[in-house]
Amino acid sequence: MTSQTLKSALAISVALNLFALAAGATVLVTQAQVEKRVEAQHRPPRSGSPMLLIGQLDPAVRDRVRDTLRASALQVRPDFEEARQKRREAVAIASSDTFDSARITTLLAQSREAELRGRARLEVDAVAVLASLEPADRKALSEILTRRGRVVVRGDNDKKGPPPPR
Repeated sequence: MTSQTLKSALAISVALNLFALAAGATVLVTQAQVEKRVEAQHRPPRSGSPMLLIGQLDPAVRDRVRDTLRASALQVRPDFEEARQKRREAVAIASSDTFDSARITTLLAQSREAELRGRARLEVDAVAVLASLEPADRKALSEILTRRGRVVVRGDNDKKGPPPPR
């Protein structure tokens, strides 16, 4: 073999090895993504709405808990409405001809802050309600602290990110 043939064979070998490494890495990454999606689909959602969970409580405390949690939800409603409004404004600016990335970033940050503020107030109130319950009722209602609801599984071509706040 001539030196030119050896150089060509070496170049082809290196190219094939790089291709094989890239293919292997792609398979590993894709497999991890598929496993995450399968796990998300098999993860059970929360067993029911908070009001259904309250229905499992002892009748003597059911009305008090329902009224307390309903009052808490009404108090935080403005925070969640603000979060949705800020996100709608950000989407409107992003889709308009006068795109302003600084304004969009600010609106999205304000939306997240409002949602977190509302969630924090709901959680504090929920913990206070749980503290006032007997162990059996507390166990039945403790699931209100989970944040999982519906599971959103996105396809490969759908890279939009998490759904907007409800």
